Amino acid sequence: MSLLSVDAALQILLEQAQSMPRLDIEELTLDAAENRVLAEPLLAQFAMPPWPNSSMDGYAVRSKEVQAGQVLPISQKIFAGHSPEPLSEGTCARIFTGAPLPAGADAVEMQENTEVQADGSVRFLQAVPAAKFVRPKGQEAMPGDKILPAGIRLGPIELAMAASLGTARVKVRRQLRVAVVSTGDELVELGQPLAAGQIYNSNRTLLLQSLKRLNCAVVDMGILPDDIEQTRQRLAELDHVDLLISSGGVSVGEADFLGQVLREEGELDFWKLALKPGKPFTLGRYQGVPVIGLPGNPASSLVTFLILARPYILTRMGVTDPCAQHFSVPVNFAVPVAGVRREFIRVALVDGCAEKLDKQCSGILRSATQAHGLLELPENTTCAVGDHLRFWPFSSLFN
Repeated sequence: MSLLSVDAALQILLEQAQSMPRLDIEELTLDAAENRVLAEPLLAQFAMPPWPNSSMDGYAVRSKEVQAGQVLPISQKIFAGHSPEPLSEGTCARIFTGAPLPAGADAVEMQENTEVQADGSVRFLQAVPAAKFVRPKGQEAMPGDKILPAGIRLGPIELAMAASLGTARVKVRRQLRVAVVSTGDELVELGQPLAAGQIYNSNRTLLLQSLKRLNCAVVDMGILPDDIEQTRQRLAELDHVDLLISSGGVSVGEADFLGQVLREEGELDFWKLALKPGKPFTLGRYQGVPVIGLPGNPASSLVTFLILARPYILTRMGVTDPCAQHFSVPVNFAVPVAGVRREFIRVALVDGCAEKLDKQCSGILRSATQAHGLLELPENTTCAVGDHLRFWPFSSLFN
């Protein structure tokens, strides 16, 4: 079986995710909607702001009445939250930031450009043009404007925007239910002593925490031993989940029983990618439940989850644009020999350049803790110092 390209694998993943039934809609308060996916567009119900208001502490005036040296008495004082009287001709109004402009006024002069006289009147140091320091009605939105589109994740800014519309509850997609299982007799859970040949199960923590960041409802299925019958039994117990993610056991080795069960009793779309690290990445189904099989090596599991599983999961959640932010950076190292697989290199940014970290082995996670993200080196490509390559920051990949 030839190696499938990363682009082809991602296209298959996204197409399958888009073909799945949409998650149900539920209505939540803003306090409960953090990081959920908006199911319906949020529209403005009124003008924002609903009236012209001042963007400065100063004086509201009729612009035609103010030239340099003009002195005007103060006819009223207007605080934010107060309803002003119409502005009397030949006067100004003391006004504060956010306060409604009085009828008749069309400009505001900030207090720094004025002088208060001994009798309490105000001298203006310069002419005041119309609309100066005035936020017009509907500056931010008019009734019916689409403020937030469906298919976005609701972060603090989006929730604050909803609050500014007076929206107390929002319609969101329900959480994606994801089961996580690790495979292999060599794995030991935290708190247990290690026997000869055993290692602690770091992939479980990586996957559980990553899925929680995406606000998935996670089902921890623990560790599957290297036993074909127990593997069949545990898979048969899958219930009310939208996705199963495994780490390890999906290749074609003698102890890769999860992959064997999928081949015999489920469906397998692909399982070998032109990807480094992460060649044995699997997509399949078991009893109608999609299965994503990640490689067991920690760095491989990290890369394949972020580059392939994450956009699939976000698409299933209803996110319109599941792609993480990335940008081009120069590299301060060379790759003189082209590889046949696309490589994701753990790098740190030093003075704006990508610096390759030591120990890029797929079994080593430590270099990822020292990295700022992943540098993408396309297959059949070399690079020299100063060349630009695509950089995927962890700050975006884990968002």
